[in-house]
Amino acid sequence: MIDTHSHIYLPEFKEDLQSVVDRALAAGVNKILLPNIDSSTMDDLLDCVSKYPSVCYPMTGLHPTSVNESYTEELDFVRNSLNGENKFIAIGEIGLDLYWDKTFLKEQMIAFDEQISLAVENELPVVIHCRDAFDEMFEVLSGYKNNAGFKGVVHSFSGQQKDAEEILSYDNLYIGINGTVTFKKSHLPDLLRNVPVEKLLPETDSPYLTPSPFRGKRNESSYVIYVLDKLSEVYQIDKESMAHILTENANRLFCL
Repeated sequence: MIDTHSHIYLPEFKEDLQSVVDRALAAGVNKILLPNIDSSTMDDLLDCVSKYPSVCYPMTGLHPTSVNESYTEELDFVRNSLNGENKFIAIGEIGLDLYWDKTFLKEQMIAFDEQISLAVENELPVVIHCRDAFDEMFEVLSGYKNNAGFKGVVHSFSGQQKDAEEILSYDNLYIGINGTVTFKKSHLPDLLRNVPVEKLLPETDSPYLTPSPFRGKRNESSYVIYVLDKLSEVYQIDKESMAHILTENANRLFCL
């Protein structure tokens, strides 16, 4: 299995990172993909990669909740990081978030668009964060609908059927599913029955969105197996076959 979205470089894992990685490997999770947040988190992210180079894979990007009046400096940081010595597998996590604050919506949309353009230019996928902003997200994405170089994933999908259908109308856009699919009142199991399994990516979004039965506690990459269990149940596919399909999906998008 591959955890395609995890923040195990954050302070929540400072005391027991080795154990977290060991548990992931023991659970059969042999790759953990690390999306960045902003310039302040990059050193810790790269330090995590240097400690576990065969397990952890880095991304670079500016998270929408870090977009403010100085966002152009952050975008310069993303551009410069691509020209450095580190090899990044994607630009992420980028996107739009109108849940916490709408003050910088215009700036968020500009930063989102510029980072997609940067990803296409560098032949990299994008990892998209979208919260309470699907209409605005599709407004930006529409400019890349016929661009053969555009590819990526809408991570931690929380939208409705129409949103999933619009994502699926893009040739190389995937849907990221994490622990929310295991929640008792989740609408995702019903929705996913209309989504081809070849368009899904498994993730944890650690330390957030911990799956049942650990909801309320810190999430970690080993828990992606609970996402696998639920998807196997939804699609009526045995776990081994489902793990193979999901891993192939991740390898295809991120060229691992």
